[in-house]
Amino acid sequence: MDRLHALKTIAAEAQRGELAFPTNVEATLGLQRALANPDCHLDAAARLVQAEPLLAARTVAIANSVAYNPAGREVTNVATAVQRIGFRALGALTASVVARQLAGQIREPSLRAKADQLWQHSASVAALSQVIARRVSHVDADTAMFAGIVHEVGGFYMLSRAAEFPGLLDDCADEWITHGEVAIGRAVLRKLDVPAPVTGAIEALWNGLRALPPETLGDTLLLANDLASVRSPLHERPGASSASAAATVDFAIGDGTLAKVLEESADEVRSLAAALS
Repeated sequence: MDRLHALKTIAAEAQRGELAFPTNVEATLGLQRALANPDCHLDAAARLVQAEPLLAARTVAIANSVAYNPAGREVTNVATAVQRIGFRALGALTASVVARQLAGQIREPSLRAKADQLWQHSASVAALSQVIARRVSHVDADTAMFAGIVHEVGGFYMLSRAAEFPGLLDDCADEWITHGEVAIGRAVLRKLDVPAPVTGAIEALWNGLRALPPETLGDTLLLANDLASVRSPLHERPGASSASAAATVDFAIGDGTLAKVLEESADEVRSLAAALS
């Protein structure tokens, strides 16, 4: 089976809802649904999070990041961490565990390297999205972080399937965008029950439409993607870099500029990206 046919095959399966998720991912999706239940209160949420070690560790790490802990008061338990970050941020972290679990299924070294880079990219976009939302576009910051975490989840799914199709992702960025990303991405986002506003923002990213200064969640996500310190291994463009984007994308914000906001928020972005990683 040639590469293009393989991409179309996986995309067709995804459109039919035939997504092959590992058992641990299915379990995390069940946890996500439980946490999203309006009747799930703080104590119950903390117990659910504690049952998933990776999620528990990420929750405490995020709660202690500069973005959520500007006063430097460290928390050491899940219940306090959940209370500090809130349910929306917790939903974003649950989605991040799904992506990490998909990446964890990959054994082939070159694919694993792509998955690791894709996660570092996602963490960078999520951290930047949170800061840009809070300080520039003034959309909900936790929703923006969530969008950053899940914007490449279709790519993680593709990487988890790539071992079945040798050479599937070798130098295929254009084919992936045309035949894979949209169909597979939409299907995985549906499986994750990603809210419509977040899905719409990711669709805007796929379409490459952005206003400057950013006004919407989609604008916020696309700007963060352009400024991310780690590029996506599935969308590498010759000469593309966060440094070149930062040098060319700047605009006035009140009494300052985007560059000034990013400089002032550098510790927040680094701390949040590290906690997600």
